[in-house]
Formats: sequence, structure tokens, C-alpha cells
Amino acid sequence: MNNITLTIDGVSVSVPQGSTVLDAAKSAGVRIPTLCYLSGINEIGACRMCVVDTGARALQASCVLPAAEGMTVKTNTPAVREARRVNLELLLSNHDKKCLSCVRSTSCELQNLCNEYGVSDENRFEGSVTPTQIDEVSPSIVRNNAKCILCRRCVAVCEKIQHVGVIGAVNRGFNTAIESPFGEALSNTACINCGQCIAVCPTGALTEKDDTDKVWAALNDETKYVVVQPAPAVRAALGEEFGIPMGTSVTGKMACSLRRLGFDKVFDVDFGADLTIMEEATELIGRVTKGGVLPMITSCSPGWIKFCETNYPDFLPNLSSCKSPHEMEGAMIKTYYAEKNGIDPKSIVVVSVMPCTAKKFEAARPELGHDGMADVDVVITTRELARMIRQAGIDFASLPDEDFDKLLGESTGAGVIFGATGGVMEAALRTAYETITGKTLDAVEFKAVRGLEGIKEAELDLDGLKVKVAVAHSTGMAAHLLDQIRSGEKEGLTFIEVMACPGGCVNGGGQPIVSPDEREKHDPRTLRAQALYQEDKGKLLRKSHENPEIKQIYADFLGEPNGHKSHELLHTSYQKRTKY
Repeated sequence: MNNITLTIDGVSVSVPQGSTVLDAAKSAGVRIPTLCYLSGINEIGACRMCVVDTGARALQASCVLPAAEGMTVKTNTPAVREARRVNLELLLSNHDKKCLSCVRSTSCELQNLCNEYGVSDENRFEGSVTPTQIDEVSPSIVRNNAKCILCRRCVAVCEKIQHVGVIGAVNRGFNTAIESPFGEALSNTACINCGQCIAVCPTGALTEKDDTDKVWAALNDETKYVVVQPAPAVRAALGEEFGIPMGTSVTGKMACSLRRLGFDKVFDVDFGADLTIMEEATELIGRVTKGGVLPMITSCSPGWIKFCETNYPDFLPNLSSCKSPHEMEGAMIKTYYAEKNGIDPKSIVVVSVMPCTAKKFEAARPELGHDGMADVDVVITTRELARMIRQAGIDFASLPDEDFDKLLGESTGAGVIFGATGGVMEAALRTAYETITGKTLDAVEFKAVRGLEGIKEAELDLDGLKVKVAVAHSTGMAAHLLDQIRSGEKEGLTFIEVMACPGGCVNGGGQPIVSPDEREKHDPRTLRAQALYQEDKGKLLRKSHENPEIKQIYADFLGEPNGHKSHELLHTSYQKRTKY
């Protein structure tokens, strides 16, 4: 491809033909502010924050302006700065400015730009305000259009990346709003609760349903025995909330902080991941050897499960019947652990800390419980846990490292990599190989299923048994793969892993907010996944079936993987859902 040369703020810049002025500015180290822009996803010039002076009669939006040979661009003239300031004032004139009570305060891109350009909450454009209502019916996501700036990032990620498409712009002019079809609440649509809309929202218009009050109430209730269990991906991101560099695993500090908050026991969902592998790998082997429905598809991601129930119900028989790891562990806490310690399971409150907003929806599913009790009582996100730690006055960065409690707190490297795309597949293969062949697997890293390619495929030889596997991350990529299977274009697959979020749980809708600018410099999907793989490498045991606590729970309580008791407590079923 030919390069073109232009001048930006007096600096000569050479970029490939077809680049935008914004691309060119970035390559020259010139920062142009944006609000609606998401690289490769939402490049529509709607917010007008990225305007520049090219000598034309009007300022132009650099994110959609093609760079041209010999072009002269100025990004910091008085006219440009004033235009950006006016745009911010116009946005604020129709914005709920209750910044002190907003969970996005200090991580709000609109707030940060207003600070940068010296824009206050009193401006010359005060006037009519678009009437709005807060949609908080969903168990996972709260929509507050009073804080929406119509950037359409949420619309783009929901449609283009997730292939869900349950929100969009309605009406025109001043009455434009981002709504669900027919003005319905999100919970009445095909929303999969993944929270990717939250992750890209520049303001507090989209947030997770805050359940921290439920947790504080349980912790302060002397009649309750409160157990907490954090997911694998949480440890790879929680530190970011407290100034620790992205990609740092904070497992020990996390366990310590949870104990300081007052939980009676601190267990690890990595144990539940190991338990899931025992059940899932056994189920896969059974399907392969006994002529079961193939390809078997993982069932750990609740966003993916709802997507499948709604859009691909013909694949429901392919789904593994395994509950997700935190649901399995919740069931074990209220049965095995309660029995071992003489605790009334009805007094136990199980709190899961998840990177995922869809887990809130999952915990409320009636299929996931027993004896009139839910397996998991409350789900909070990584962000919510960070808020609780701050509210408790805990200096997270200075905490010592502590271990999880025993009985349901031991895990292997296979459990920890569940948080990255390809991790469930890799963990299952480690156990399936040794179960099928009876041989020791020395090279435990299946790197063919790692990485951020949208769909990854590999053919593995398990001592003569050929297994074709595929990994898809984002429901958009899952849809593409399933369409290929439906059409017959893709055949012979044995096992498929699907995670609803791009990059897997490390990039879940409940993880710390990362701005688009920061994402282009440091990809959280890569860095957080690396933290999990590094922790896996440091583990003495790296295969789920080697976990001594897993061996103990089968010997003492469950009997055998996929046995009667396991099916009663650790497996479930799914149902076809209508879109509306």
C-alpha cells in the first residue's frame, strides 16, 4: 500500500493511504480528544470532539476525515479549542450533572474532558432537558439516559461485536434517545446481560446493577454465615482499581481484602473451575465414546447461554449440561461444606465476585439451585468489590498476600486460566488427555487455542483419538461459527468453547473501566490473560484432576464425575427463549 505525507501541527507525518487524520495524528504522537470514537467499531464523527482545522471553510471531524497528500492539519488552534468547549457545554446542557453520586466519577470521559477544557456545570446553553426514565428492571444492567451523550458506542458494540442489537437510536433532533425496541426495558428484550455496553460507555449512562448493599447487609447480620468466592479473572484486574499496573495478578491481596471485609470464609472459584473440568471432560469423553451429540459446547458463560437459548435453540442439545464454576461451588458450599461443618445451609449466604454482569442474571435462574435455595445468593462485579474495599478504608496496595481457606479453596493452573479465551478448552484437554490415554501429559500448554483470533481451531491427537476443537470469543464470533456449522461449511468438530465477551472473562462487562485511548496503548485482554497464564505456570499442580481437594470431594461426597449426585447438584438444563 502506498504512503501519503501530510503535516500535523508542523510535524511531517507519513501514513498508509486510506488512513484518517485521527490515525495520522496518533502515529505522530499528537492526541486529539474523542468521545464517540471506538477504533474499528464506532467511527461516525457524531460527538465532534475530534474536530481539526484543515484550512477548509468549516472544522472537520478527524475520525472520519481521510488523510490526503500534502494536507496541512492544525489540532490546537483557538477556533478548535473553542469548538470543543462548545460541544462539551452543549452535551452538559442536557446531562444529569450529579457527578458526586455517579459510579463513573473520575473514570468518566465526559467529566475528564470538561476538566481538561475548563468547562463547568453552569454554561450558556442551559434550557430544556430531554425527559428520561431510569431502566433498572434488569438484574444486571441499569440504563440512565439522563447521562447519555448519544455517542452510540453501546449500539455499535451490541450490534457489530455481540450480534445482539437490542438498543438503537430512536426519534430525531433534540428528542433522539438510545432505546430498546418499542421502549421496552432491557430485561424484556434479547439482551444477554454481557455488559459490553457498560465497558464502552464513556459516562454513567450504563452501569451494573449495584448489589453491594445486599452484601453489607449479610455481613452485618449475625444470623448469616457469609462465604465469598472470586472468579479467576478478577485477580488479573482488581489491582487496576488501586493503581497497580494492568496485567498484575493480585491473588493474595484479594484474598486478604475479602477477609478484612468480614467474610466468614474466603474460597476460590478456581476450585469450582477444576470441578467443572472433572464434570465437563467426563461428559465430553462420554459423548465421544458413546455416540452423544457433538460438537459439545461449553456452558460456563451465561451471556453465551442466553444468546444460544434465544438465537440458536437448535444447538441446545450440544451445550454441556455442566453448571458454571461459581454455581457448582455454590452448590458445594451449601451441601458438602455445610455438612462437613455442621452449618444450616439456609443460614449460608454465598457471594460470588465476578468479572461478568451476566452472572447476576445467571444466579437468579430458577434452574440453578436445590432444596428451595439458590446456589449463589449475590453476585458483585470486580468494580463493586473495589468500591466495597474503598468504603471499608482498606489500603489494598499495602495488603500482605494471604491464602484462600481450605476444603474449597485449593486450585490448579487449569482452574486459573478459565478467565482467558481458550482457557476452558485448554484445561479440559489437559484432563481429557490423561483420562483417555492413561498417560502423563508433560507438555500441558495447548497454545493453539490461545490468543485473540476471533475463532481458533486445532486438531489434536489424543494417543490415536483425533479431536477437532474450536474456540470463539464474543457472541458475534460464536454466531459466525454456528452459522458455518448449520450450513455444513464446518464439519467434524468435537468440542467448542464459547465465551460471550471479546477476550473472555478477563474483558468481562464487570471489569475495571479502560478508556479507548488506554486500550489502544495497553490491551487489557492480552495483559490480563498473561497474568493468568503466568499464575498457571507458577502452580505446582496444573491439571484439574490432580487437585487434592477435588479428589477429596469425590471420595467423600460426590462419588464419581457425572455420577448421580453430581448430576443432581452440578448439572442443569437450558430452554428456548423468545426474542421479545
